[in-house]
Amino acid sequence: MLLKEANARLTQSELANIGTGEVAYIRKMDCNEVSRCFPEAPDIDPDVDLWALFGADGTPILLTDNRSSTFYRAAEDELKTVSLH
Repeated sequence: MLLKEANARLTQSELANIGTGEVAYIRKMDCNEVSRCFPEAPDIDPDVDLWALFGADGTPILLTDNRSSTFYRAAEDELKTVSLH
């Protein structure tokens, strides 16, 4: 999307859709966050490191204990990845 004016403003909906289907982010999660983002996930050992892949709009795509798996899945879906810290 190109902005025609320097003062142009995006709506909240337009901002949420930037990168949809093109960009995903990878984030480390703790077991307490899992049920909020992945309600169908089973109980998870709190000592396990978890990684999640989300669409640009925050849609959960993958939960795994292997960080590399998030990159493989993103590549399969032809998504560019960014990491959040």
